[in-house]
Amino acid sequence: MKKSVLAALIFAAFNVFAADTIVFEPARPAAYPLVAARAAVDAKDWTKAIGLLNQMVRDEPRNADAYNLLGYSYRKQAQPNLPKAFESYQMALKLNPNHKGAHEYIGEAYLMDNQPDEAQKHLVQLEKICGSKSCEEYEDLAKALANFRLQAPRK
Repeated sequence: MKKSVLAALIFAAFNVFAADTIVFEPARPAAYPLVAARAAVDAKDWTKAIGLLNQMVRDEPRNADAYNLLGYSYRKQAQPNLPKAFESYQMALKLNPNHKGAHEYIGEAYLMDNQPDEAQKHLVQLEKICGSKSCEEYEDLAKALANFRLQAPRK
């Protein structure tokens, strides 16, 4: 019985992937590099993700999502490169001032850089963009900011 369930899951996974390949039609050739970069990010292969995303932003210099993921990849490396992360997030926000992911991630980068007031500014922006305090990006940054403040030494 277990083998048949496993076989059904594998078959279903291949069918889902096959259906996804429609995205890669000539009408959307730029989608593939972003999918490959997201896969590298999911695998925590930061070197590969950074390489793919740097190529992508050279090819598509107006792609805010690519800059956002590039910043995320720089930030999540074993040795975070915060200057490059900030540069990437700022470019994403320049291209799309309402990019919720970039606001969340740059806020988290500011916390890593011990700048909670800067993170708070992005939390305020997220509340305006989301129209409330209930979007995922707002909630994630609010939680990170609260945790930062709990761990901060008392003066």
